[in-house]
Amino acid sequence: MSGDLSLTALPAHILDRADVQAALRLHDFGQVFRLTRQWGGISFLRIADACDIKPERVGKLARGEGAITTYEKIAYIADALGIPGHMIGMAPRPWEQASTPRSPSRPELISRLSTVAIADVPESDDLGTVDLEGDEVQRRRFLAASIGIATAAAVIPGGSAAGRRIGHRQVEHLQRRTARLRTLDDVLGGADTRHIYRAELGSTLSLLRNASYTETTGRQLLSLVAEQAQQAGWAAFDAGRQAEASALYEKAFQAATEAGDAALAGNSLAFLAYQQVSTGTSGVATAAASCETASDDAPATVRALLFERRAWAHAKAGQAKETEQALGQAEEALAGSGSDRPGPDWSSWVDTRELQIMKGRCWTELHRPLRAVPALEAALADFADAHARDKSLYLTWLAHAYLDAGETEQSATVITEAMDLSAGIGSVRPQQRANEFLLRLQPHRTIAPVAELLDRAAL
Repeated sequence: MSGDLSLTALPAHILDRADVQAALRLHDFGQVFRLTRQWGGISFLRIADACDIKPERVGKLARGEGAITTYEKIAYIADALGIPGHMIGMAPRPWEQASTPRSPSRPELISRLSTVAIADVPESDDLGTVDLEGDEVQRRRFLAASIGIATAAAVIPGGSAAGRRIGHRQVEHLQRRTARLRTLDDVLGGADTRHIYRAELGSTLSLLRNASYTETTGRQLLSLVAEQAQQAGWAAFDAGRQAEASALYEKAFQAATEAGDAALAGNSLAFLAYQQVSTGTSGVATAAASCETASDDAPATVRALLFERRAWAHAKAGQAKETEQALGQAEEALAGSGSDRPGPDWSSWVDTRELQIMKGRCWTELHRPLRAVPALEAALADFADAHARDKSLYLTWLAHAYLDAGETEQSATVITEAMDLSAGIGSVRPQQRANEFLLRLQPHRTIAPVAELLDRAAL
C-alpha cells in the first residue's frame, strides 16, 4: 500500500460514530461493514472489492457469521478503508505518515555479524513492502493477543535477549521452537501460518541485531534465519504471494551462505526453483545449482529432497531422461540413509512415501499414466485426511493421470474428493490445480458424472 490515502476511505462522519468506533476496537468488521452501508451508502460489493474479500463473505460477516482475525487482513482492511491505526489497536499506518519523509530501504547482505541488516520483504503482492524491524513490536503484540503464541525473543530462557549475551543453549531452544512451529504446516495452509512464521523471523533478526554472542553462535543464528525465512517463504508461496516468497527465499540464501551452511543454501535454491516451475518459468538451472551447492556430503534426507526438486523441474520442462536420473539419485540417497548422519528437522519429512508421490507427480507431468497411477495410488492409500492440503494436491495429479489413461469417470471421482478436502484450506494451490483440471474435463461433459461435477463447480 502506498503512502496515499485509499480512494475507498470511509468518510469522517462514519469513523466519528460511536458504534463504528466500538466495533473497530473489537475488530468486529462485520458490524463495521453493516454500519458503513447503513450510514454511508457504501455497498457490500464496493467494500468487498476494496478489501479483497468475496462479496458473499462480506454479507455473512455483516450478519454476524465469522470474523476477521489475522493481522495481515486487518491491516489490509484498515488501509483499504482509511481506518487510522489507533482505532484498531495498531501503530499509525504508512499513509497516516505520508507527510513525514521516509528514507528508502536498501537491500543489504548480512555481511558482518556485528552489523546485521536485512532487506525489507514484501508483505504481499498487493501491499508493497513492510519493514520487518519497524513492524516487529506491533506484530508481536497483535499475535500474542490474538493467538496466544509468544515470539522467539520472548521465550529465550532468561528473558529478553536485547543487550545481553546469548550462547549455544539459547539458540538450541529457538531451533526446537522453530521445529515445533513447522508442524503447523502439516495441517494449515500458508494463509493461516505466514504471519506466525514472519513474526518468528523478525524476532530472530532482532536477536542478531541486539544481542551479543560469539562468532560461532552468530553463524548458528544466521542458519536459523535462513531456516525461518524458508518456512515463511513457503507459507507465502502457499498463500499465493509470489513476490513475498521469492524475496524471503533470496534472503534465506544470503543468510545461509553467510553462515557457511551449504545444505540450507542449497535448499533455498531448491525452493526458488520450485517457485519458478510453479509460476511458468524453467527452474532446471536453479534446481541443478541447489544440488551442487549442498554438495555430496549433505545428509541423506537433504540430498533426497534436493534431487526430488530437481526431478520436478526436469519433469515440468518435459525432460524424461533427466527426470528419471534425478529420481534415481533421490532414491539412492534415501536407501543409504540408515548409515548416514541424522538430517536436519527441515528435511525430516522426506521418506520413501514422499518419493513415491514425487515420482507419481513427475510421471503425470510427463503424461506417463502407467507409471504415475500406481505410484500415487500406493502413496495415497493410507494418507490421512487430516493433511488435507497436501492430500488434495496429490489427488489432483492422480486425477490428471487417470484422465491421461482414458479413465474419465474415475478422474472425475478423484477430483471431486480433492475439491471436498481442500474446502476452507488457507492455500490457493489446491483450487488452482482443480480449476486447471476442470478445464480439461470440459470436452467430456456428455459423461454424466463429469456434467454433474462441472455444474457443481459452476455454482
